[in-house]
Amino acid sequence: MRSWAAFLALLPVALATRPFLNEPDTGIEEVLGDTPEGTLPDLENIVGLPDFDWAARRYLNASSYTYYRLGAAGEWSYRNNLEAYGRFRFRPRTMVDIRGIESRLSTSILGYNFSVPFYISPCARAGLAHPDAEVNFMKAANEEGILYIPSLYATLSMEEIAAAKPEDGSQVHFQQLYLDSNDTATQELFSRAEKLDAKAIVFTIDSAADGNRQRGNRYSPPSEETEYVLSDWEYYAKIREMTKLPIILKGIQTVEDVRLAVQHEVPAVILSNHGGRQLDSAPSPLEIALEVYEEDPELFEQIEIYADGGVRYGADVLKLLALGVRAVGVGRPFMFANAYGVEGVRHAIQLLKHELAIDAGNLGLPDLKKIDASYVKWNSNGWYT
Repeated sequence: MRSWAAFLALLPVALATRPFLNEPDTGIEEVLGDTPEGTLPDLENIVGLPDFDWAARRYLNASSYTYYRLGAAGEWSYRNNLEAYGRFRFRPRTMVDIRGIESRLSTSILGYNFSVPFYISPCARAGLAHPDAEVNFMKAANEEGILYIPSLYATLSMEEIAAAKPEDGSQVHFQQLYLDSNDTATQELFSRAEKLDAKAIVFTIDSAADGNRQRGNRYSPPSEETEYVLSDWEYYAKIREMTKLPIILKGIQTVEDVRLAVQHEVPAVILSNHGGRQLDSAPSPLEIALEVYEEDPELFEQIEIYADGGVRYGADVLKLLALGVRAVGVGRPFMFANAYGVEGVRHAIQLLKHELAIDAGNLGLPDLKKIDASYVKWNSNGWYT
């Protein structure tokens, strides 16, 4: 018995050090492996979000692909973001009429209605994959009725991206920003976002210092001067007075900080570790959501909580929603899909929509709004038993 207990204690370590597959082996190499380097396989042959990663790695130059793909330090957090979902199991229900599930996928985010509870997360430099850059995200998001949050560090300007929205003003977008102690620059960014009819500001707070991005540093050495950025609750109170837009905090990683966000009347938070790009060994969004659910589940009723990081399947979205997350951000898969242009981004959205519907159906869930923690199972340390 003692040896068995010792084995269980070492299991997480063993799994964390085993060889890592960037995407699962679902037969793509056997079917599309003869695709010439520097070309893309036909879009119709892309059957899941991980396929876009495989295709982009063969199509983009090494530095461009690396910019999208890299994680911090030894990239344990990047890997854990992907693998955490596999450590949690569903509890499927049967004998349930789920035939109407495709018409019951919609949600609201800060009061705005969208077709599904996932959105395109802010990611920088979309122009590395396609010349139309972030315009492709805005157009595809509008066509599919989902939210897009452009990054401040986009290839295109905020104005160029917003110009891709329909003239009738029907499309809702939020604007992601990095802010610092330069109040003049901050006020200018807020004013630009307001003028472009952004409905909310997404303030990224999980990048207080430079990221230890060793993979990326091989192509673009970091600055010799380290930058440390101001972000505290006093600063948040100040910037709230500088704009009429609600300010969402992106990068919350503990239940304590969710509680503080509620106390400081933050309208919404995003559970995120910056895609594993800033601090290695930071928890995955699923682990953060689980911590909030176990320690203070009422927080999900007190504030809108979103999450992003490592999502590749409809089942991943469902596991976050089951814990109480309201909407789920997806980043890298859309960046890779953008190699195909707007058609690729649209295809990625449609694939994830379809997976979300059929996975919910197989889970025995007739309405996405009725999902709760009874549909998933875990134990106290995050490992399924």
